[in-house]
Formats: sequence, C-alpha cells, structure tokens
Amino acid sequence: MKRSFTIPTIIMILTVIPAVIITGCITSQEWSVDNDGFLKYTGCEPDYQLTLLETTDNYTLHSVNFTSRDTIIKGLLRIPHTKHTDDQVPGIVLLPGATVTKEGEQGLAEYLRGLGYGSIAIDQRNLGGINMEDDLTAFLQDKEPTQHKMVHDALSAARVLRDQPTIDPARTLYIGESNGGRFAIIASALDSDARGVIAISTCGYGIDAAITSGQIQEPDMVRFYRSIDPDTYLNEISPRKFVMIHSLNDTIIPYDSAQQTYMKIGGLKSLHTTRREGHGYSAEMNPFLEKELAEMFS
Repeated sequence: MKRSFTIPTIIMILTVIPAVIITGCITSQEWSVDNDGFLKYTGCEPDYQLTLLETTDNYTLHSVNFTSRDTIIKGLLRIPHTKHTDDQVPGIVLLPGATVTKEGEQGLAEYLRGLGYGSIAIDQRNLGGINMEDDLTAFLQDKEPTQHKMVHDALSAARVLRDQPTIDPARTLYIGESNGGRFAIIASALDSDARGVIAISTCGYGIDAAITSGQIQEPDMVRFYRSIDPDTYLNEISPRKFVMIHSLNDTIIPYDSAQQTYMKIGGLKSLHTTRREGHGYSAEMNPFLEKELAEMFS
C-alpha cells in the first residue's frame, strides 16, 4: 500500500508541523456497468495517512484519510490491542446511515472492539445522503454517479483496514446501517475477499419490480437503477453469508421491505428481528451480532 508524505520545507521550518499531501489513486481506476446492471471497478490501492488520536490499555484509535475516486475520505480506525505483537484480529468496515458521521458510529465500533474486532468507520459522501435524479443524469451523460463512488469508498476502506499489521486480511466483512447497509451489500458483492455482510435496518429498492411493470423501460435507465439497487447483487455474495437485522417496529424502513429483500437472497443467510421502536443499530441487536460474527470469522 503506497503512502505519500510530502512535507513542504518552508512550513516545516516555520511551524515544525508536518503537512501531509495524499496523492495517487484518486481518479485513475476505471468503472463500468454491464448490461445486467452490475457495477465493476478495476482496483487501485488507496494512499492513506494515519493520525493517532487515542491509545488505552485496550485499543488504539486513529483518524485516517484515504484517497477514493475524486476526493479524500475521512475515517476512524479502532483496533483492539492483542496479547502478542504478531497476533491479528478480524476487521469490519462500518458504513453509517444517512446523516450519521463516523463519530456517530463509534458506539457500535466500541462494542465490536470489546468482542475483539477492529473496525474502520467512514464519513460517507454527503453523509450517506443521495440524489437519485442527479446520479441518473450523470450516468446518462457517461459520468460516474456519486452512489457508485460511495461503493468504491467502502472498497477502499476495506483495503486500508486490511493493510494494518494487526488486522487479519483474510477475515474482514462489511456492516452497514440503513442507507449504509445498501452500500455494504454492494461492496461485499464486489469484494471477493470479504467474509460477507451484516445489513442493519436496510432493504433494496425493488427496481426489478418497476422494470417488470414497465415503469422503467429505457435500457440505460434500467442499467443505472439496477446498478444502485442492492437487490441486484444479493446472490453475488453466496457462498459467503448474508445477515440482516431489523426491528419489527422500524420507523423509517418497514420490516416488510427488509423481508422482501431477504426472500430474494439465495445461499447462506439469516434474518434476526428486534421489537425496539426506532431505526438503526441498538443494543438489542448485540446477541445477534456476537453470534453471527463469531460464525462468519471462524
């Protein structure tokens, strides 16, 4: 994994504070969507910079900046301490829901740390919000939609995570909440090195139903909508495991919507439910997370 650490001489002399410029792998890799609506990227290793924020007896917390497509993505890397310097732990890419920052994902990150797992949580572009019309317009003009870039951001975060010496690169997966769950599903389908995905409080868009009913007919529009719908990628995750956790009283994404996505999944899968009123991760989900992660990382 390349890192670029350029320190301007004048700034160094005057302030004795290093300025870091991250270069490379921002726009060079190719992207495409095939006739079936499957998004594809040709890989490129991100450059990244770590800054130590906190170290305790139990973990180390770094901020991380890494390159992805046309920007630099910010994240938080939380890694538990191990008994021996050469020990490695599993790692998880955490994708927050819309409006949720990487800091807002640290409650879940700390719970996972207590189970012995490292994690990288990122600030998603537009904090996970999307503009479907703008993305469609961009796609029809042969420009890369933001939602595609957000999938690439997740893939790049996984590469950064696997590059850490105390993370076992053979034992990583994605966890996403709400809209972040959609990107986690697609990223895990494209990332053959991931052990699978845990999708919390999310669902697909059901685009195929709109296509079948004739609501979407123009071929390029079909390709775009299928490319951003997690339902398109569900069976690409098999034989790895697909886990969904959803509240029966979800106030944002109805349980029935999650169930419709779950019914489309082939291969190894589990669906767990809670009764908490609300949306997203809650402590009631911890027993399911603990069980599923132990099995997926075994």
